[in-house]
Amino acid sequence: MRSLFDFSRVLDWVTKMYGYISLLDVILALLGLFVFSCAVEKFMSKGRRPMVWPVFGILPSVPSKPEKIYDWSTQALIGSGGTFPYRGMWFGGAYGIVTCNSVNIEYMLKTRFHNFPKGQYYRDRFRDLLGGGIFNVDEVPWREQRRLATSEMHSARFVDHSYRTMQELVHQKLLKLLEKLAGTGDQIDFQDLLLRFTFDNICTAAFGVDPGCLALELPDVPFATAFEMATELTLFRFLLPPFVWKPMRYFGLGYEGRLKKALKVVHEFAHKTVQDRRAERTKLGSLRDRSDLLSRLMERPDNFSDRFLMDFCVSFILAGRDTSSVALVWFFWLVYEHPDVESRILHELQEILSLRGTANKEKSSSEEVVFTTQELNKMVYLQAALSESLRLYPAVPMEIKEVLEDDVLPDGAVVKKGARVLYCIFSMARMENLWGKDCLEFKPERWMRDGEFVGESPFKYAVFNAGPRLCIGKKFAYMQMKMVAASVLLRYSIRVAKGSCAIPKMTTTLYMKYGLPVTVQPRSNL
Repeated sequence: MRSLFDFSRVLDWVTKMYGYISLLDVILALLGLFVFSCAVEKFMSKGRRPMVWPVFGILPSVPSKPEKIYDWSTQALIGSGGTFPYRGMWFGGAYGIVTCNSVNIEYMLKTRFHNFPKGQYYRDRFRDLLGGGIFNVDEVPWREQRRLATSEMHSARFVDHSYRTMQELVHQKLLKLLEKLAGTGDQIDFQDLLLRFTFDNICTAAFGVDPGCLALELPDVPFATAFEMATELTLFRFLLPPFVWKPMRYFGLGYEGRLKKALKVVHEFAHKTVQDRRAERTKLGSLRDRSDLLSRLMERPDNFSDRFLMDFCVSFILAGRDTSSVALVWFFWLVYEHPDVESRILHELQEILSLRGTANKEKSSSEEVVFTTQELNKMVYLQAALSESLRLYPAVPMEIKEVLEDDVLPDGAVVKKGARVLYCIFSMARMENLWGKDCLEFKPERWMRDGEFVGESPFKYAVFNAGPRLCIGKKFAYMQMKMVAASVLLRYSIRVAKGSCAIPKMTTTLYMKYGLPVTVQPRSNL
């Protein structure tokens, strides 16, 4: 009874006090609390890490220009010793840490892999595009799909199919298009050209269908356009709180309306392709003459659903289209900016060609030079240059993990259940403690030892992920990038247009914001 009496007295006192408090008093009190909280946060951060504001979280600290976000993150990580906390706006539910410490990345991607999955936050935002595909699932579904993908993609049959389709696209389409451009002297966006190439390449490998993006007239392909729009618009869901983007999705408002239309085109294409392939299998009795991923999965005894096959293949298109093309466009720009590197690559190509027999030498001087897989494997300096380009400009600049249970990272950072950990691969390349004083330089030699290519720890060089989720298409990606780079550089000098501005675009992959306008000049030594 006493506690109830005391409480009622306090309540009466508060009620009486409110009679003497004006709205201005309340506003001033809240403003004072805001200023005090800011002062405390400023003192605690000591100016070394981004300030987390009351109500607004880290948003006021983030640069207004999206393309500056990666450089800002890098400087913030350098100032904070490699890790800093963040929080989004109130009621948004976003909080956690940003890190680039390799020990933390090894801990998350290997040591405590099961405590740091993709998580519900990531899956919710990509579900409409990727469904239950390999890049949008965890635990048992992920393990099963990875087993399938590894089995098929590492088979001799698929590797041979990949090489042949890649070779045909390079020589029958890409080089012919460059020959046309060299003849006219016209300028072209090389980023768009490479995106078209990798899109045709991955669709042929995954679906067994060539969309025809790289035709001489460079047509507009609805599926390719819709796929690009869908990946870009999905990013907005990571920037807006759920109580904003979910109602927008439900009512089809703003960017969500455009996303819905793009997704419809993507899903219709994928569904039609699966249905047509099933009809072909029924008609012929089997798909044993086909080597693409979709056909090989249909030939397995697992009896996969249409939805599973669609999600599986769309996931691989997302991985294969953007990553390789983005890596290549930054590579060609860096090579143009560093003519000494271009000279060394050309010297290596000529040395490899000189090892061919007499008959092949005569053939290569009068006909097209087609590099074999063995010759591609010998291009160690080219691989070093590609790896160095990927180090500085990783195709996926930032990754996200969700925390299942409370944990403490090796550098002492405490992460709570439900928090999200962002690790910035772009920033890792710019850390002196990882790559030395010359970390900002484009230096392929850092990958060479005694004339041979030497790799780095995947936790220091997380471009292809690491641990159990290490990219199973890494070998495919290097073969693709080597074939394109070697075949193009042997024949043509790619000249970047004057005044071009090579800066990153704020998307899930590191596109150049303004593309890469170039002209193509034939080399005189072939």
